[in-house]
Amino acid sequence: MRYFLFPILLIVVFSCNTVEIVEQNIQEEIKEDENDVFINFLDSEWEKTLNNNPLFATYIGDKRSNNIINSNSIKQFFIEKDSSIESLNNLKKINFSRLSNENKLNYKLYEFGINRDIDLRNFPTYFLRINQRGGIQSFYETGNRLVYSSIQDYYDWLSRLNIFSENINNFIEINKEGLSKGITQPNMITESVIVQIDAIIDSEIDKNPYMKVFMEADSSLMSKSEKDELVIKAKEIVNNKIIPAYKNLNNFLKNQYLPNSRNSIGISDVPGGKEYYEYLTKFYTTTDLTPDQIHEIGLNEIKRIRSEMETIIKEVNWDGDFNSFLDYLRTSPRFYYDNSEDLFNAYLIMSKTIDPLLTKIFKVFPRAPYGVIPIPDESAPFTTTAYYNSPSPGRPGYFYANLYKPESRPKYEIPVLTVHEAVPGHHFQISIAQELENVPSFRKYQGITAFVEGWGLYSEELGEFMGIYDDPYDKFGQLTYDMWRAIRLVVDTGMHYKGWSREEAVNLFIENSAKSILDINNEVDRYIAWPGQALAYKIGQLKILELRNKAEKLLGDKYDIKDFHYEVLKRGSLPLDLLEFYINEWINLTLAS
Repeated sequence: MRYFLFPILLIVVFSCNTVEIVEQNIQEEIKEDENDVFINFLDSEWEKTLNNNPLFATYIGDKRSNNIINSNSIKQFFIEKDSSIESLNNLKKINFSRLSNENKLNYKLYEFGINRDIDLRNFPTYFLRINQRGGIQSFYETGNRLVYSSIQDYYDWLSRLNIFSENINNFIEINKEGLSKGITQPNMITESVIVQIDAIIDSEIDKNPYMKVFMEADSSLMSKSEKDELVIKAKEIVNNKIIPAYKNLNNFLKNQYLPNSRNSIGISDVPGGKEYYEYLTKFYTTTDLTPDQIHEIGLNEIKRIRSEMETIIKEVNWDGDFNSFLDYLRTSPRFYYDNSEDLFNAYLIMSKTIDPLLTKIFKVFPRAPYGVIPIPDESAPFTTTAYYNSPSPGRPGYFYANLYKPESRPKYEIPVLTVHEAVPGHHFQISIAQELENVPSFRKYQGITAFVEGWGLYSEELGEFMGIYDDPYDKFGQLTYDMWRAIRLVVDTGMHYKGWSREEAVNLFIENSAKSILDINNEVDRYIAWPGQALAYKIGQLKILELRNKAEKLLGDKYDIKDFHYEVLKRGSLPLDLLEFYINEWINLTLAS
């Protein structure tokens, strides 16, 4: 018995191990197969994205449909919604449990993006496209941002302009329907758009913003006669298609839309507007916070930041009250340049001052360069202090600075604005995301506002670590920008959900920030035209700061801010709950190491 028992036990043990090994191999094959299926799905979806979005394809260097643009019709809106529903149904066929950890993240992010697109398209947003900060009147800026590497690229853009004239005409029909349903933008927003269209219509043809691309075409790509011919054809399209279409649009806006659109400013005043705004708070913040909760967060942040501002006022030995100090900042010539050139040079100098300081707090840097350029003259009077445009193949990222009325652009805003729009803010985060390796293509371009703008606002505070706020007025400038985003929470929810007037929103800014009156008015008008978007900044920033403080507290001597920043940025743009999940995971792994 003993003699036979030992070999039999060996055989049984061996057999069990063999079965386990076989089962493990089968599971690994299934797991590998499901990952392959998922990757093939993502590849197919990416191809569909590029085919269905020709301008985006061009922007990232794919010229497969370089001479066409999408229609802006309501029909196209629902075609794109149906396409997203089809994508979601196909995604659900993937067995999530059989995916690798990395592909589980890819799955969650793709599902997140598709669901957001579908949910947003449940609202008739096509009736709300009139916007003084990037509406149909500023399509020329798209052409200015493309890369032209051949004469054909210029002719392709010309073909797109030819098509775009139809989109201008579509825009009229769409907004006629919006009027009939009572879904319109506020008339004050329309008034600004009319002024911008007037400028396009009234400009001399050589100075028309749609001619800029062709007048400044790269002469090394063509002969003089070819460039002359290009310019002639461009003038024909602009004169015979673009300008007549804009004239029709302006006549409609002035004579029909403006007299019959709403005087109110809050989106809750249009049919279904309150539900729409409740959704927008979730869409832009990636949280379940309600408008009322966000409003209270804003009020609490105003109190906190106001206290820090009072400390600075004492530090500079100001003998007046808070409001008199703000008046001093808004009116004293010492804080302003008297010409646009000096203001622009100050931005250039600040960006180059910051660049070498980044090694103090980062260990990974983007490869893409960035530049600083002025906001176009046509839109500068109607837009905010600055914005950023991401890099694309053959083109750096750009920090756009507003040089309009330099006497209203304080010097103490220059450091904080540069860290937000350039480095380590938008250029840093977006470029690193685009340069991610071994991730599906969609991950490189998925911009989740709470993360992107949350990082931009968080970066403003990082100026402390780099020593660029040594001057107390520069520090006050940083606090002004932090206050600005806190006020946003209050005035955006106030105007769109709580029945606030524009005057109430403007006054809250005047009473609590050193922003110029011009900036305050432009900012409030921005929130009116673009409900909900302004909520993302402060909510995102607070989450990143919360996670940094948690990491520093729990990790103690193991904490390094460079490691924290690497962990925040290494996966690209994330919803805030996923960001929190991965930072917690990193904290636990670091503690266990």
